[in-house]
Amino acid sequence: MKNPQVPPGSYGLPIIGETLAFVTDKNFIEKRYQRYGSIFKTHLIGRPTVVMIGPQALEFVLSSQMESFSWREGWPETFKVLLGESLFLQDGEEHRRNRRLMMPALHGPALANYVSTMENITHSYLKKWEEKKEFTWFGEFKQLTFDIASQLLLGTSPGEECVNLSKLFTTLTNGLFTINPLPLPLTKFGKALAARNQILEYLTQVVRQRQQNPTKDALSLLVQAQDEDGNSLSEKEIIAQAVLLLFAGHETTTSMLTWLCLELARHPEVYQRAREEQLQLASQGNLNLEQLGQMPYLEQVLLEVERCHQPVGGGFRGVIKDFEFNGFHVPAGWQLLYSILMTHRLEEIYPEPERFDPDRFSPQRQEHKKYPFSLIGFGGGPRVCIGIAFAKMEMKIVAAHLLRSYHWEILPNQSLDAVLVPTNQPQDGLRVRFQPL
Repeated sequence: MKNPQVPPGSYGLPIIGETLAFVTDKNFIEKRYQRYGSIFKTHLIGRPTVVMIGPQALEFVLSSQMESFSWREGWPETFKVLLGESLFLQDGEEHRRNRRLMMPALHGPALANYVSTMENITHSYLKKWEEKKEFTWFGEFKQLTFDIASQLLLGTSPGEECVNLSKLFTTLTNGLFTINPLPLPLTKFGKALAARNQILEYLTQVVRQRQQNPTKDALSLLVQAQDEDGNSLSEKEIIAQAVLLLFAGHETTTSMLTWLCLELARHPEVYQRAREEQLQLASQGNLNLEQLGQMPYLEQVLLEVERCHQPVGGGFRGVIKDFEFNGFHVPAGWQLLYSILMTHRLEEIYPEPERFDPDRFSPQRQEHKKYPFSLIGFGGGPRVCIGIAFAKMEMKIVAAHLLRSYHWEILPNQSLDAVLVPTNQPQDGLRVRFQPL
């Protein structure tokens, strides 16, 4: 190209660019997509930024040209400080090696061992909710998923320590998206730093215990894991991966379970169909691993929750090699943001995108199969979320028990508008009245 042309768009104001509009206007990306199409430029968090939307753009970023992008160079500084040297921020060979070491803890035979613990913890929460009758579900799911994550991934038992650790993670999460991260004691970021230090202190003790006495949890598998050359993870690496496992292991699942229950309450016909499928399975015996693979309608409902209410609206990358897309040139050194939220709402893929319709994923329609990378709530390509199988199994277990034995309704006088940061949740957390059937 003689005159490489950068994508259309606006850099906004000097220094702050369009960061304020991006943070305050939830239709920021949609407005620009309508105007410029699937690739445009802006200026966010101090950097020239290219925004990309749609399956072709996402396949380019997440798969075919992924070597042009860096995770570490993409995410804001706050992520590097608070989430440490974990898989999330690693690139290239380092990432591939550590991912290979972590995979067995989250897939295959290890997952089969997790079913009964997931069920037991779920039962204890169902009993608690029966007694409470009315509660806010987002906070409850946060505790439930955190208990499951800390017990299965770390091997710690529920109790006071778990409750404290969960609160520390909430404080840490709240600091991830601070625009002006001042490390002062009373700022959001300062509090997040203090929480991170307490989490690291606690995890260091747990890792050392597992090194002495491995158990059946994911952390013990990590402590013992070796690659083909006999190399294992250092203590520091294990602690960093443990922070990530706990963080990723409950934040996104909490978001999806909350929206699942909200949509089931809003759509009685969907609730009824999902319930009938569960009662049919329940008549054949208790929930088990085999039954979890026989829930096609529940799977459709969960896919539609992922489409409408993806826990995270998009992802950042650093551009480390110049690239061309749709005739536009993007130089190395820019930041890239790909939009999951907007991709999931494209009418050419999902007709009437605002409608909650699990049948779009039925064998007859399969709307997400028209183009690869149309449904990417868990990412896609070689770096698809490592915990996807763990999360899906956990959500199915919780949903199956809720549908088999309970009914709930949304209480009046609350806002159910989506708050997208740090993870997607209804504004007032979904207050419900809950009862056994």
